[in-house]
Amino acid sequence: MNSDTRRTDGIKAVVFDLDGTLLDTEKLLFRFWREAAAEYGYNMTAEQALTLRSLTHRLVQPLFTEWFGEKCDYKQLRAARMRLMSSYIGEHGLEVKPGAAELLEQLGAHGYLRAVATATDIERASEMLKKAGLYECFDRIICASMVEWGKPKPDIYLYAAEQLGLKPGECMAVEDSPNGVISAHTAGCFTVMVPDLTQPDEDIKPYISAVCGSLSGIAELLHINTKGGQTQ
Repeated sequence: MNSDTRRTDGIKAVVFDLDGTLLDTEKLLFRFWREAAAEYGYNMTAEQALTLRSLTHRLVQPLFTEWFGEKCDYKQLRAARMRLMSSYIGEHGLEVKPGAAELLEQLGAHGYLRAVATATDIERASEMLKKAGLYECFDRIICASMVEWGKPKPDIYLYAAEQLGLKPGECMAVEDSPNGVISAHTAGCFTVMVPDLTQPDEDIKPYISAVCGSLSGIAELLHINTKGGQTQ
């Protein structure tokens, strides 16, 4: 675990990204974006699929036009991706990131507010959290549709802090992708990256307050003794 010199003593809430952070679904989004594109005759590269992680839908259509031409319909491809992914999850189940349930329980036990800030719509986010057995753990579920701009703009984290009755600096944001990291940092949150499909590169490192190899590192950052109690 690597972190900057800022302390976490003033943190009162932890706000989590969903896909790739709490749920092991980023790999599915990566796979099924490419398969959906292929259904319509487009060759989406691995780099392009990675670019879409947590990206606000308002920026996706212009990218698709740039990549695949004027006739490419983002909504059509998104519907295909959702169909493919839903079918896969229905057959294989939903994977939760290791340590997620334990961490959420520890945070609640130590008085931290817990929220989700996701590009996923509220219906799907709620459904997935319920399937994962995590829905009841959260004080707020904040989705990009609730704000003007999604990630990488700061709106979603600013709104999450407002809904929790806190300042952004009192919130720790936990993210796995560059778009999410930029959003949280720009909002003023203590931003932790738990890498999933990619490690932080030199361009994204200035936006990160700490890097943890897994969700279990969040408890250490907050000085939570996982055997009970809180370190001093």
